[in-house]
Amino acid sequence: MTTDNLPPLRDVIAKYDLAAKKSLGQHFLLDLNLTSRVARAAGDLSNCTVIEIGPGPGGLTRALLMEGAKKVIAIERDERPIKALQEVAAAYPGRLEIIEGDALEIDPASLCEGPRKIVANLPYNISTQLVLNWLDNITEYECLTLMFQKEVADRLAAVPKTKDYGRLSVLTQWLCEVRSNFNIKPTAFTPPPKVMSTVATLVPRAAPLVNVDQADLEKVTQAAFGQRRKMLRASLKSLGVNGEELAEKAGIAPTKRAEELSVEEFCSLVKAWRA
Repeated sequence: MTTDNLPPLRDVIAKYDLAAKKSLGQHFLLDLNLTSRVARAAGDLSNCTVIEIGPGPGGLTRALLMEGAKKVIAIERDERPIKALQEVAAAYPGRLEIIEGDALEIDPASLCEGPRKIVANLPYNISTQLVLNWLDNITEYECLTLMFQKEVADRLAAVPKTKDYGRLSVLTQWLCEVRSNFNIKPTAFTPPPKVMSTVATLVPRAAPLVNVDQADLEKVTQAAFGQRRKMLRASLKSLGVNGEELAEKAGIAPTKRAEELSVEEFCSLVKAWRA
């Protein structure tokens, strides 16, 4: 049985009554040309296990299998699409495993041996939290190719002195190289979201950009960006130190604001704070 024997996705949605649920942040991508493009953005899939989050009716799941993924593990919180996904599993014997559960509570790296990649059209309402969770264990993956609301993808890839640059940019770029692949218009989805979507790839660095403690970097960025319009001499006070002295110790002008600092400068602040 090949993918040609599988019914069109719109028929699958009708058969199993799979109208997207707003509460689950669902927006289904049904165009197989687009789902194949997402799968290809993740590179060669033939030698790794691909973990997919929120497969829904299985559009991207099919594309990943068609593009040669050795195995796909699909994590789905919504019980409604499970039967539809089981039809896909039957069409690709031994290559699709379906796990019913909440992706926020599952460590994907624990599900299989490496090498592994995550490829997913993420539920918009939990996409940022998922990425932050995965950063804790990022070297377990070859890459993460993910679809976000464009504004989230822009924040991941943002550079200093831009409006999108913030805590998420620093924490992600400290551990990964980030590239935006392409945008997808709202009309490609069912139902159409109100915003543009972007497919981005995160490639883990062999080692963090600078060797500092992750928890310390999280605290320093939280302090600095928590009051992003304030100068460092004021915003860093929430760390329980003299903000002006800390900035100077790190070799950074205390009059700078968080959005002006590079990832490396944040790491210098961490080292000065720890010292």
